[in-house]
Amino acid sequence: MAANEPGQPPLIAPGPLGDSRGWAASFTANLTVPSSALAIGAHPDDVEFGAGGTLAKWAASGCVVHHLVCTDGSKGTWNPDADLDALVATRQREQRNAATALGAKGEVVFLGQVDGELDSGLALRGEVARWIRMLQPEVILGHDPWKRYRLHPDHRNAGLLACEGVVAARDPHFFREQRLAPHRPATMLLWEADEPNHVEDVSDHVEDKLAGLEAHESQFESTMYAVDEAQLTAFRDRVRSRLADNGMPFGYAAAEVFARIDDL
Repeated sequence: MAANEPGQPPLIAPGPLGDSRGWAASFTANLTVPSSALAIGAHPDDVEFGAGGTLAKWAASGCVVHHLVCTDGSKGTWNPDADLDALVATRQREQRNAATALGAKGEVVFLGQVDGELDSGLALRGEVARWIRMLQPEVILGHDPWKRYRLHPDHRNAGLLACEGVVAARDPHFFREQRLAPHRPATMLLWEADEPNHVEDVSDHVEDKLAGLEAHESQFESTMYAVDEAQLTAFRDRVRSRLADNGMPFGYAAAEVFARIDDL
């Protein structure tokens, strides 16, 4: 079950308590606030689940936060009779509202691929590379495409697009027809990682993360299991509890964890 939770699944330390302390000490913590960041998600709401607290923290300190959403979110309902064109428009509006709730002032980009049908082929890799070159983010965030037992193909492929897009964007001979200067980000942070090695203290931004998530009202039923006020309260409690659990080994009231890659 945990393998398919969105964003910040349970943080499971290996071994007994003594080993766990050493494991936590091996993490890096709290990047210097980047000048700009690009978060690449498979669907509207994935960025908020995966890194909403971190992005809100950085935005509050002056980072220009951009969103890139790969799919149109058109599978995001349990209603078999839903107007899917209307749902796509709703989900774009919700994503923009979520970015605002996090304090993000950058671009909100939609690649518009059909939900559930995302691939990681050459054409889309070029699109991701193009946006990396245009936006020139210092940090890229995205799904970990190598997470074990991840069922949803969009999450895997969005993670691959983020990683492969970085490679293509950094080198001058990839996609030369774009006539854009190459750009090499300094760091990648991948959420949903089985083997995280970096922690961000989000103690002061839990409510911002929740505000970003709750901007995605169309997902209350299908993703958040929150069809009434009691269930919405339970959802908020689950998010707060997970962030608190993830922060505990590091002495933080709340944290988001990632696999960090610096050698880009």
